[in-house]
Amino acid sequence: MIDSTVKKHRPYLAIFDLDDTLIAADSASLWTAFLVEQGIALPALQAEEEEMMLAYAKGDMDMHSYMRATLAPLIGKDRTAIEELVNEFIEQKIKPALYQDGLARIEWHKKRGDSVIIASATSEHLVKPIANMLGADDAIAIELETLNNIYTGNTKGVLSYQQGKVTRMKTWLASNDAQYKGCYGYSDSINDLPLLNAVDKPFAVNPDPTLAMHAQMKDWTIMEWRHDNNILR
Repeated sequence: MIDSTVKKHRPYLAIFDLDDTLIAADSASLWTAFLVEQGIALPALQAEEEEMMLAYAKGDMDMHSYMRATLAPLIGKDRTAIEELVNEFIEQKIKPALYQDGLARIEWHKKRGDSVIIASATSEHLVKPIANMLGADDAIAIELETLNNIYTGNTKGVLSYQQGKVTRMKTWLASNDAQYKGCYGYSDSINDLPLLNAVDKPFAVNPDPTLAMHAQMKDWTIMEWRHDNNILR
Protein backbone atom coordinates (compact mmCIF):
# COMPACT_ATOMS: atom_id res chain seq x y z
CA MET A 1 0.00 0.00 0.00
CA ILE A 2 1.26 3.47 -0.84
CA ASP A 3 1.82 4.99 2.58
CA SER A 4 0.15 8.34 3.23
CA THR A 5 0.04 9.75 6.76
CA VAL A 6 -3.60 9.93 7.92
CA LYS A 7 -4.52 13.43 9.08
CA LYS A 8 -8.07 14.64 8.84
CA HIS A 9 -7.15 18.12 7.67
CA ARG A 10 -4.87 16.82 4.91
CA PRO A 11 -5.91 16.66 1.25
CA TYR A 12 -5.99 13.54 -0.88
CA LEU A 13 -3.49 12.66 -3.60
CA ALA A 14 -5.01 11.89 -7.01
CA ILE A 15 -2.82 9.79 -9.30
CA PHE A 16 -3.86 9.69 -12.96
CA ASP A 17 -2.46 7.48 -15.68
CA LEU A 18 -2.21 9.43 -18.95
CA ASP A 19 -2.61 7.25 -22.03
CA ASP A 20 -6.14 5.97 -22.72
CA THR A 21 -7.11 7.38 -19.32
CA LEU A 22 -6.97 11.15 -19.74
CA ILE A 23 -6.55 11.06 -23.51
CA ALA A 24 -8.34 8.87 -26.04
CA ALA A 25 -5.07 7.56 -27.44
CA ASP A 26 -1.54 6.58 -26.49
CA SER A 27 0.69 9.66 -26.43
CA ALA A 28 3.86 7.71 -27.25
CA SER A 29 2.21 6.14 -30.30
CA LEU A 30 0.91 9.54 -31.42
CA TRP A 31 4.43 10.95 -30.96
CA THR A 32 6.02 8.23 -33.09
CA ALA A 33 3.48 8.88 -35.85
CA PHE A 34 4.13 12.63 -35.50
CA LEU A 35 7.89 12.07 -35.90
CA VAL A 36 7.20 10.10 -39.07
CA GLU A 37 5.03 12.94 -40.35
CA GLN A 38 7.85 15.39 -39.61
CA GLY A 39 10.39 13.23 -41.44
CA ILE A 40 12.36 12.65 -38.25
CA ALA A 41 11.57 8.92 -38.01
CA LEU A 42 11.07 6.28 -40.67
CA PRO A 43 7.68 4.61 -41.23
CA ALA A 44 9.27 1.30 -40.23
CA LEU A 45 9.54 2.58 -36.65
CA GLN A 46 5.82 3.27 -36.54
CA ALA A 47 5.07 -0.28 -37.69
CA GLU A 48 7.51 -1.67 -35.10
CA GLU A 49 5.98 0.46 -32.36
CA GLU A 50 2.47 -0.70 -33.22
CA GLU A 51 3.61 -4.32 -33.01
CA MET A 52 5.18 -3.78 -29.58
CA MET A 53 2.03 -2.08 -28.33
CA LEU A 54 0.17 -5.35 -28.85
CA ALA A 55 2.39 -6.83 -26.15
CA TYR A 56 1.71 -3.82 -23.92
CA ALA A 57 -2.04 -4.46 -24.18
CA LYS A 58 -1.42 -7.97 -22.85
CA GLY A 59 0.74 -6.69 -19.99
CA ASP A 60 3.95 -8.35 -21.19
CA MET A 61 5.88 -5.65 -23.04
CA ASP A 62 9.66 -5.49 -22.67
CA MET A 63 9.71 -1.79 -21.77
CA HIS A 64 13.49 -1.49 -22.06
CA SER A 65 13.37 -2.74 -25.66
CA TYR A 66 10.42 -0.48 -26.41
CA MET A 67 12.23 2.58 -25.10
CA ARG A 68 15.43 1.79 -27.02
CA ALA A 69 13.49 1.57 -30.26
CA THR A 70 11.24 4.58 -29.81
CA LEU A 71 13.94 6.88 -28.41
CA ALA A 72 16.28 6.23 -31.35
CA PRO A 73 15.04 9.29 -33.31
CA LEU A 74 16.01 11.54 -30.37
CA ILE A 75 19.67 10.45 -30.27
CA GLY A 76 21.89 13.45 -30.84
CA LYS A 77 18.97 15.89 -30.73
CA ASP A 78 19.09 19.06 -28.65
CA ARG A 79 16.73 19.04 -25.70
CA THR A 80 15.48 22.58 -26.33
CA ALA A 81 14.70 21.81 -29.98
CA ILE A 82 12.72 18.72 -28.93
CA GLU A 83 10.82 20.77 -26.34
CA GLU A 84 9.68 23.12 -29.11
CA LEU A 85 8.61 20.16 -31.24
CA VAL A 86 6.71 18.65 -28.29
CA ASN A 87 4.79 21.91 -27.82
CA GLU A 88 3.67 21.70 -31.43
CA PHE A 89 2.78 18.02 -30.94
CA ILE A 90 0.63 18.80 -27.91
CA GLU A 91 -1.32 21.44 -29.82
CA GLN A 92 -1.87 19.23 -32.86
CA LYS A 93 -2.32 15.78 -31.38
CA ILE A 94 -2.89 15.79 -27.61
CA LYS A 95 -5.38 18.59 -27.02
CA PRO A 96 -7.88 17.17 -29.55
CA ALA A 97 -7.60 13.75 -27.87
CA LEU A 98 -8.41 14.85 -24.31
CA TYR A 99 -11.33 13.29 -22.49
CA GLN A 100 -13.50 16.12 -21.22
CA ASP A 101 -14.62 13.84 -18.37
CA GLY A 102 -10.99 13.45 -17.42
CA LEU A 103 -10.46 17.20 -17.36
CA ALA A 104 -13.58 17.54 -15.23
CA ARG A 105 -12.27 14.93 -12.79
CA ILE A 106 -8.96 16.74 -12.44
CA GLU A 107 -10.85 19.96 -11.79
CA TRP A 108 -13.01 18.17 -9.20
CA HIS A 109 -9.89 17.17 -7.30
CA LYS A 110 -8.32 20.60 -7.57
CA LYS A 111 -11.46 22.29 -6.19
CA ARG A 112 -11.27 19.94 -3.18
CA GLY A 113 -7.68 21.01 -2.59
CA ASP A 114 -6.23 17.63 -3.60
CA SER A 115 -2.83 17.23 -5.23
CA VAL A 116 -2.93 15.86 -8.79
CA ILE A 117 -0.10 13.73 -10.18
CA ILE A 118 0.19 12.31 -13.68
CA ALA A 119 2.02 8.96 -13.49
CA SER A 120 2.83 7.41 -16.85
CA ALA A 121 4.95 4.74 -18.50
CA THR A 122 5.66 7.23 -21.30
CA SER A 123 8.88 9.24 -21.34
CA GLU A 124 9.21 12.49 -19.46
CA HIS A 125 9.80 14.71 -22.52
CA LEU A 126 6.13 14.11 -23.40
CA VAL A 127 4.48 13.53 -20.02
CA LYS A 128 5.81 16.55 -18.14
CA PRO A 129 4.64 19.24 -20.60
CA ILE A 130 1.30 17.45 -21.01
CA ALA A 131 0.88 17.32 -17.23
CA ASN A 132 1.72 21.02 -17.05
CA MET A 133 -0.90 21.75 -19.71
CA LEU A 134 -3.45 19.76 -17.69
CA GLY A 135 -2.71 21.76 -14.54
CA ALA A 136 -1.27 18.81 -12.63
CA ASP A 137 0.95 19.49 -9.63
CA ASP A 138 3.66 17.11 -10.78
CA ALA A 139 4.40 14.22 -13.13
CA ILE A 140 6.15 10.88 -12.89
CA ALA A 141 7.40 9.40 -16.15
CA ILE A 142 10.28 7.45 -17.65
CA GLU A 143 13.40 9.55 -17.18
CA LEU A 144 15.70 10.22 -20.12
CA GLU A 145 19.45 10.61 -20.13
CA THR A 146 21.04 13.71 -21.66
CA LEU A 147 24.68 14.74 -22.01
CA ASN A 148 25.33 18.46 -22.50
CA ASN A 149 21.60 18.91 -23.17
CA ILE A 150 21.71 16.27 -25.94
CA TYR A 151 19.56 13.14 -25.80
CA THR A 152 21.54 9.89 -25.72
CA GLY A 153 18.59 7.59 -26.40
CA ASN A 154 18.99 5.95 -23.00
CA THR A 155 16.68 5.91 -20.01
CA LYS A 156 17.75 6.27 -16.40
CA GLY A 157 16.43 5.19 -13.03
CA VAL A 158 13.44 2.97 -12.37
CA LEU A 159 11.05 2.82 -15.31
CA SER A 160 7.57 3.94 -14.24
CA TYR A 161 5.95 0.82 -15.71
CA GLN A 162 3.85 -1.75 -13.83
CA GLN A 163 5.38 -2.22 -10.35
CA GLY A 164 7.97 0.40 -11.22
CA LYS A 165 5.23 3.03 -11.19
CA VAL A 166 4.46 2.16 -7.55
CA THR A 167 8.17 2.31 -6.70
CA ARG A 168 8.47 5.75 -8.28
CA MET A 169 5.34 6.98 -6.48
CA LYS A 170 6.73 5.82 -3.13
CA THR A 171 9.98 7.65 -3.86
CA TRP A 172 8.00 10.77 -4.76
CA LEU A 173 6.00 10.58 -1.53
CA ALA A 174 9.15 10.06 0.54
CA SER A 175 10.75 13.18 -0.97
CA ASN A 176 7.61 15.30 -0.63
CA ASP A 177 6.86 17.23 2.53
CA ALA A 178 3.08 17.07 2.06
CA GLN A 179 0.99 14.51 3.90
CA TYR A 180 -2.26 13.10 2.55
CA LYS A 181 -5.39 11.44 3.88
CA GLY A 182 -5.06 8.83 1.17
CA CYS A 183 -4.70 8.25 -2.55
CA TYR A 184 -7.08 8.07 -5.49
CA GLY A 185 -5.85 6.16 -8.55
CA TYR A 186 -7.18 6.21 -12.12
CA SER A 187 -6.13 3.96 -14.99
CA ASP A 188 -7.41 2.02 -17.99
CA SER A 189 -4.71 -0.64 -18.16
CA ILE A 190 -3.93 -4.00 -16.60
CA ASN A 191 -0.34 -2.72 -16.51
CA ASP A 192 -1.42 -0.40 -13.70
CA LEU A 193 -2.91 -3.13 -11.53
CA PRO A 194 -0.03 -2.74 -9.03
CA LEU A 195 -0.80 0.98 -8.73
CA LEU A 196 -4.55 0.49 -8.35
CA ASN A 197 -3.93 -2.20 -5.72
CA ALA A 198 -1.70 0.25 -3.83
CA VAL A 199 -4.10 3.21 -3.57
CA ASP A 200 -7.01 3.67 -1.17
CA LYS A 201 -9.56 4.59 -3.83
CA PRO A 202 -8.99 2.82 -7.18
CA PHE A 203 -10.96 3.74 -10.30
CA ALA A 204 -10.88 1.76 -13.56
CA VAL A 205 -11.38 4.24 -16.41
CA ASN A 206 -12.47 2.70 -19.72
CA PRO A 207 -10.71 -0.46 -18.53
CA ASP A 208 -9.24 -3.05 -20.85
CA PRO A 209 -10.95 -6.45 -20.54
CA THR A 210 -8.48 -7.87 -18.02
CA LEU A 211 -8.57 -4.81 -15.79
CA ALA A 212 -12.36 -4.71 -16.06
CA MET A 213 -12.48 -8.27 -14.75
CA HIS A 214 -10.28 -7.37 -11.77
CA ALA A 215 -12.32 -4.23 -11.10
CA GLN A 216 -15.55 -6.20 -11.05
CA MET A 217 -14.12 -8.86 -8.74
CA LYS A 218 -12.80 -6.23 -6.33
CA ASP A 219 -15.88 -4.02 -6.57
CA TRP A 220 -13.89 -1.04 -7.80
CA THR A 221 -15.68 1.88 -9.43
CA ILE A 222 -15.63 1.68 -13.23
CA MET A 223 -15.82 5.01 -15.05
CA GLU A 224 -16.77 5.30 -18.72
CA TRP A 225 -15.30 8.36 -20.44
CA ARG A 226 -16.09 8.89 -24.11
CA HIS A 227 -14.50 10.93 -26.90
CA ASP A 228 -16.27 12.22 -30.00
CA ASN A 229 -13.38 11.51 -32.38
CA ASN A 230 -13.00 7.74 -32.67
CA ILE A 231 -10.25 8.24 -35.30
CA LEU A 232 -7.91 8.79 -32.37
CA ARG A 233 -8.45 5.28 -31.05
